[in-house]
Amino acid sequence: MSLLDLAEKATAADGVAPFNETSLFALQDGARARVQVIQTSADGELVGAAYAVGDAPVEIVVHPDHRRTGIGRRILDELVADGEDSFWAHGDLPAAQALAASAGLAVARELLVLQLTFDGPPTPERTPDGVTLRAFEPADAEPLIAVNARAFAHHPEQGAMDRADFDRRTSSDWFDPEGLFIAEKDGKVIGFHWTKVEDSAGDQPSGEVYVVGIDPDAQGGGLGTALTARGLRHMYEKGLSTVDLYVEGDNAPALKVYRNLGFKDWKKDTLYTR
Repeated sequence: MSLLDLAEKATAADGVAPFNETSLFALQDGARARVQVIQTSADGELVGAAYAVGDAPVEIVVHPDHRRTGIGRRILDELVADGEDSFWAHGDLPAAQALAASAGLAVARELLVLQLTFDGPPTPERTPDGVTLRAFEPADAEPLIAVNARAFAHHPEQGAMDRADFDRRTSSDWFDPEGLFIAEKDGKVIGFHWTKVEDSAGDQPSGEVYVVGIDPDAQGGGLGTALTARGLRHMYEKGLSTVDLYVEGDNAPALKVYRNLGFKDWKKDTLYTR
């Protein structure tokens, strides 16, 4: 069983993936890991693991059939002894909370997952004067990456997206250029809303506000709301009933926009540190 297989089993049991998208891409590509700890049973079965690439926090997963046996704590203690000090708990499940508390870890960051359930057509977008919203074209790639870098300059994951990351994402089965909206003013890209629609285990695909990025010079004029609303209308017209999004727990302006559009708190990922 591979790490990806172990992650799938944990996802099926918990309803949340133990590894984020960056880690999954790295595992699929066979990238060199900064941290990779493997725990096996007496018969050689993979029962637990820790993984991290680059300078990202460590992610830990334990096989659902082998939990409450001390595997997670052994992995965590080994990592702490090696100098690791940051750990993601996706979903911040009770077991993760208990493990963090027992090891004396503290909450350093919260990434909220919000969800919108459509009860009718979403709020119509009101585009700021002089701004055009349109679907993505190949020539938009580099300007979009530049806006993303400026918009997420202080975001440790999203802000690091380069052309290789962009190309990898647009090569995914779920990518639809008609669901990537570009905001343009005076011939310049000033923002974007990248929606994501994936097949799920249920009868209906799941929708996500994947990324909304606004150039800092264009913030504060309602563009974020307009772009988000445009993407929501796209997903509503595709027949989706719910849409999720991730947002930093301390990003008050973004939270205000999303909650005004009807999003409610649903889950959260928590970063624990020593």
